[in-house]
Parts: sequence; C-alpha cells; structure tokens
Amino acid sequence: MSRLDVLHPDGSDFDPFLFADVGKDRAGTVVTLLSALARLGLDPWKEAAELAILGRAAAQARLEAHLSRFKDVPALRIESGIVAARLTLLLPERASQHVSKLSEAVEYNGPKSSIGWILAALLGVLVLARLYLLAQSG
Repeated sequence: MSRLDVLHPDGSDFDPFLFADVGKDRAGTVVTLLSALARLGLDPWKEAAELAILGRAAAQARLEAHLSRFKDVPALRIESGIVAARLTLLLPERASQHVSKLSEAVEYNGPKSSIGWILAALLGVLVLARLYLLAQSG
C-alpha cells in the first residue's frame, strides 16, 4: 500500500479528477488540480469529496470560483469555467460511499490524549519518587 493509500484510502477514486491538468504556469509546467487546490490552501481530497456530494452544477460553480482565484496559471482567468466544467465530469458518481470513508480518514487526528496521560503518569511517578526521597532523608 502506498503512502497516499494510507492517508487517503479512497484517493484512487478521485485520482482522475485531482491529477487532471488545469493548464500551464508561467514557466510552461503543467499544473494539476491537486496542486492548484493545495496552493490555494485547501485539502485536495476533502475538497474533491465535498464537490462530489454537491452534484455537477454546484460542483462546477464552486470549482470555477476556486480556479478563478488561482493566479499561477494565467489562462484560468479566462477559462476557469470551461476547465471547471471539464473537470467536474471526472468526479466519481458514487460519491456518498467514498465521502463517508474519506471523512473518517480526514477526521482522524492521531491519538487524542495518550501523550497527555503518559505525561501525567510520569509526573505522578516523579512526585512520588520525590516524596519517598524526602521521607528517607528527613
């Protein structure tokens, strides 16, 4: 299992959408939608999942709004609507099933408080050791 599969278990269902190109930047390099969304400060997989829930028209409008804000690809100023229309056709049809699994993966933030409990236990042990040493010396 690749690293992306672990972080985004349903990522492959959104791959055609996220890895589609949105145009060329000023240096002539092809920019993918994944890169564009990430540069806009959005989580690409979460955004893809949310767009898939909306339905084609609403997803297209929302994606067009994102792409029109993306200044690294000059052509998007004029073509953001055309590109958004093309890309929304790449969203998976069975979005609700993918979104529920993706939401679980995105919402997981690691162990909630195990570090806190470990630190509290260590502090307790240190306090008890200090009390024991004080009782022995005095």
